[in-house]
Amino acid sequence: GSGYYLESHTNEVYAEEPPPEPALDYRRVPQWCATLNIHRGEATCYSPRGSSYRSSLGTRCELSCTRGYRLVGPSAVQCLPNRHWSGMAYCRQIRCHVLPAVLRGSYVCSAGVQMDSRCDYTCLPGYQLEGERSRICMEDGRWSGSEPVCVDLEPPKIRCPDSRERIAEPGKLTATVYWDPPRVRDSADGVIKRVMLRGPEPGSEFPEGEHVIRYTAHDQAYNRASCKFRIRVHVRRCPVLKPPQNGYISCTSDGNNYGATCEYLCDGGFERQGTSLRVCQSTQQWTGSQPLCAPMQINTDVSSAASLLDQFHEKRRLLVISAPDPSNRYYKMQISMLQQAACGLDLRHVTTVELVGQPPHEVGRIREHRLALGIIEELR
Repeated sequence: GSGYYLESHTNEVYAEEPPPEPALDYRRVPQWCATLNIHRGEATCYSPRGSSYRSSLGTRCELSCTRGYRLVGPSAVQCLPNRHWSGMAYCRQIRCHVLPAVLRGSYVCSAGVQMDSRCDYTCLPGYQLEGERSRICMEDGRWSGSEPVCVDLEPPKIRCPDSRERIAEPGKLTATVYWDPPRVRDSADGVIKRVMLRGPEPGSEFPEGEHVIRYTAHDQAYNRASCKFRIRVHVRRCPVLKPPQNGYISCTSDGNNYGATCEYLCDGGFERQGTSLRVCQSTQQWTGSQPLCAPMQINTDVSSAASLLDQFHEKRRLLVISAPDPSNRYYKMQISMLQQAACGLDLRHVTTVELVGQPPHEVGRIREHRLALGIIEELR
């Protein structure tokens, strides 16, 4: 037929029923071919008989389609002597292909796959769009731009424990600190590749001072996030003790930290008067008060050697009796003769009794104190 139309919901072409042969009066209406009717289009015709004649013999028509449609067939036809047009054409709706699905994303189009339809892309939470955010169906039936992708560019969420302070344990300079591992969450696929710790493990002993603990997490896309917290260890300390005159101090641990014990000791020839031990308390104060080292009082005016030795036992002193061969009248023991390294002796706790000379001129003494002859014989 010479008339054609296009259903709006399909791309198929259907031919109209040919119109009945007109009873033409060629003297009055010079119509030779059937009037052109392009569905969704337009025919612009030029007739040799003038612009008012659109289908006379020799008429030439240029065909075009409205926006959104493409002409299928010749762009120009002519009315032939056989009373038919030289060709046939129709307007097909311009459509783009269906866009492929986007991994970890989606798109929404304003008019499906029709021309001028705009499709906007979005990604799932945790993913970011790389590429075109929108694509438009163009007149040539192709989409503008290129297909975007959804990528995981967002680092995981990590939250470390709160910073904390601890007091060193009694008698120690360290504190044992525990904490729960950090909470890690990936905003994309929820998969955490690994979590690394830089610093001591939970339950470790931390010395005095401030320590930084850092955790780093990686997701499947190797995005990284880190967090840190601090651990501060305090050592409670008492004032530093001064040794007594003619004495010294022996302390445990660091000497003045909480739980440390200090023992007061006196040099040789002196004895302690007062508290022997003092302890550093959590209040950072020492128990007791500082003792004195007074000159040792050894009573040499006793009736027996046993009474003399009992005094050394009570005073926790080590007694060394120097009794040389009587033939060496000039002998005098030097305290340096005691080998501290070999014997493990603390010479400040040693008292020496010297027995010098021959009976009846034998002399016994502790420093400047003289001993009775009877005691000398018992000691010897």
